[in-house]
Amino acid sequence: MPASHLRFLLPAALLCLALPGTALAQTSRPDVDGSGAVNVPAMRVPYSAWASPEAQRQFQTMLEQGRAAPGIASIAASRAYYDKINRDRAARMEQLYPVRIHGATLGGVPVDVVEPAQGVADKQRHRVLINLHGGAFLWGAHSGGLVESIPLAGLGRIKVVSVDYRQGPEHVFPAASEDVEAVYRALLKQYPAKNIGIYGCSAGGVLTGEAVARIITRKLPVPGAIGMFCGAISELDGDSAWVAPVLSGDPPPSAPPRLAELPYFKGASASDPLVFPANSPALLAKFPPTLLITGSRDFTMSSVLHSQALLTTAGVDAELHVWDGMWHSFFSDPDMPESRQAYAVMVRFFDRRLGH
Repeated sequence: MPASHLRFLLPAALLCLALPGTALAQTSRPDVDGSGAVNVPAMRVPYSAWASPEAQRQFQTMLEQGRAAPGIASIAASRAYYDKINRDRAARMEQLYPVRIHGATLGGVPVDVVEPAQGVADKQRHRVLINLHGGAFLWGAHSGGLVESIPLAGLGRIKVVSVDYRQGPEHVFPAASEDVEAVYRALLKQYPAKNIGIYGCSAGGVLTGEAVARIITRKLPVPGAIGMFCGAISELDGDSAWVAPVLSGDPPPSAPPRLAELPYFKGASASDPLVFPANSPALLAKFPPTLLITGSRDFTMSSVLHSQALLTTAGVDAELHVWDGMWHSFFSDPDMPESRQAYAVMVRFFDRRLGH
């Protein structure tokens, strides 16, 4: 049994050891119907005892930011709102991880190139990372990409190319995948495929899986390794899609959110393996080594766990890391110990998996 699976079975096993008289035994049991659905009574869930004090403070900030967010009904306002937050994050990151940034065009697609201020390390000169920013396929261009690129470029002493891919509602699937393919083809002229890594967070994590599926169907050599962070190869569902919103201060959902309902996917089919590669075990079997990262309060956690299980079944080396108490895209804040731990995991993964 993979160690990642064992980590999730142990807490359930330990709960079985609770003795009569404990707080667990004294609480009333929730109603469970024949389908396994649980009607949960009102309860208080303390913030994770394993999370850092910095994370606890940032959790409150995250809640406030979420309540103030305009929502996807106002695309322009949302883009401006998240751009301001991400520019602040990127500025703080540059203090911790000094980098040089310049704009460029690769394969006709605009990109931001992020390199360590002290120069690319000798062992990284023949390697490159492609970043695909998050933002619901609606926002996150440039500043959001920098938030995801600066720590890896600075800490890993490696060049990162962040792609300004086309988003909705102006563009629809497969526009973003086409842009990633164009950038990837351009980089293949400079780097062997085994030395190229692709990664992204949230929508960028979803796009990473979509891009690899497209690369495979276009008969291009697959990248050396990929990272899907808080994003999956399947539609959102599972326990976390129901529980995580409540643990993040939102009302209980009436149904899980649906990626396929985002403006970018207008007209696309959720059964298309280029939308959700989970639909094709044959495609998954050709995926490169994959790093998956999520948090226990991330609404995508169950889908990320499901992705790891599917990839493992397909024979892919799929490495999973889950941080307790962490929310969606938690490592976007550079000041938490958990974020620094995540950056280190990312850097080590690509360092081990990319070619030399």
